[in-house]
Amino acid sequence: MILAQLSDPHICAPEHLLFGRADTSAALADAVGRLNGLATPPDLVVVTGDLTDHGTPEEYDEFRRVMTPLASPYVVLPGNHDRRDALRDAFPDLPATGPLFYSVDHFPVRLICLDSLIEGSGRGRLGADQLAWLDQTLGAAPDRPTVVALHHPPFSTGIDHVDAVGLDDAEALGAVVARHGQVERVIAGHVHRAMQRRWFGTIASTAPSTTHAVDLDLRPGAPAAYLYETPGLQLLQWRDGAGLVGHILPLGRFDGPHRYGK
Repeated sequence: MILAQLSDPHICAPEHLLFGRADTSAALADAVGRLNGLATPPDLVVVTGDLTDHGTPEEYDEFRRVMTPLASPYVVLPGNHDRRDALRDAFPDLPATGPLFYSVDHFPVRLICLDSLIEGSGRGRLGADQLAWLDQTLGAAPDRPTVVALHHPPFSTGIDHVDAVGLDDAEALGAVVARHGQVERVIAGHVHRAMQRRWFGTIASTAPSTTHAVDLDLRPGAPAAYLYETPGLQLLQWRDGAGLVGHILPLGRFDGPHRYGK
């Protein structure tokens, strides 16, 4: 199985540019084309939040339009720039009330999507009810390899302005994950960069944005800044007997591939 993670596309309304300069629809369309062109396209794609920049119905319509050519099925979860009601209206298969958390169970690797959105805040929180549901859901299938996805990374990134809008109950999430050894990885977005670390008995990682990156400035108190590095996405491949292997796939137009020796 191949699971692809797209994150933080920040889709704007048609004919609007992010920060007055970035065409986020074109950037996401490039990511869709890249996935469709892979020799082994993903079995499933998860978009880990900040689908839109302002959470308006018009932006969700634009997101769905750009994603339409994707050959693989995809699922979504909210980020801090999203709004639950508008997201729910755009994706009626999401839970009808309350936080938007659910599991996808019909692939070799189970995917559990969590909702860390605090409406009106950049910070994230899962809450006791969602964590109890996660604990019960993991406990019901202890032999199923599982990926847990959410928007806010559950660890400190070292980028101070990002950590200021982090996950309030990261330690509580870690305590749940530590009880369930089948959690192969916890994946997140929000940082607009690829990061990874050992975390509560598993690996936690973040994916790049499909459009812009947060500046990698690790000085204490460094100002919030962004730049246009090569965007990317994360691919996770599961093979029985080999486990889960992660890859960061840069997005762009590159010369190749060329066979060695030719």
